[in-house]
Amino acid sequence: MPPTGGALVVSNHSGALPPDAPMIMQAIRNEHPDPRPVYMLGENWFKGYPVVGMLANKLGLVAAHPANAQRLLHDEGRLALVFPEGQKGTRKVFWQRYRLRRFGRGGFVKTALRAGVPIIPVAVVGAEEAMPIFAHVPALQRVTGLIYFPINHAFPWAGVAAAAMYLPAKFKIRFLEPVSLDEYGPEDADDLTLVQSIAEHIRGQIQGEVDRLVAGRKSVWFG
Repeated sequence: MPPTGGALVVSNHSGALPPDAPMIMQAIRNEHPDPRPVYMLGENWFKGYPVVGMLANKLGLVAAHPANAQRLLHDEGRLALVFPEGQKGTRKVFWQRYRLRRFGRGGFVKTALRAGVPIIPVAVVGAEEAMPIFAHVPALQRVTGLIYFPINHAFPWAGVAAAAMYLPAKFKIRFLEPVSLDEYGPEDADDLTLVQSIAEHIRGQIQGEVDRLVAGRKSVWFG
């Protein structure tokens, strides 16, 4: 589980209306020996979705600005949660489930290096079945102005109510050993080769654990 100081929690990401963030937050609040709040760093791409944007803010979404990250992680010693797959993770259709997308340009590694905090990889299984995507409709995406227009069991048929219409699925959340960056300094955030190397290492760790969790479960509903 996360240590008591500041740390950057990094997880795989999925689902039309991703349920992984609140599940990780609840796990830390309810199961950590020293319960503490978790702040999610990300772009508020939910703002085009009625109601969902408000819920995201209430969950603890903080704009992924370097100043915000430095304040939370370094100055205040908080836990911050990021999903390096970003929108690419939430766009995955069902047949692509549990295949992690690229971790961008390693921005989360730069954030951790500059703040001087460890990275805690997290593997989540269950979100892909709880809120699956079966197809996208590009034409409706352009008309509505949304970042994507997914088709699943509830959206768009149920409208905004889809935000609460998750399918039953057993979640498994595995917190891996923290990745210490103590041997590096804030100036190493400008070393793109190092940043990409660390990012790929962490992505590999998460993918490997996701694969093990999926292979080891006997049922989507009972784990």
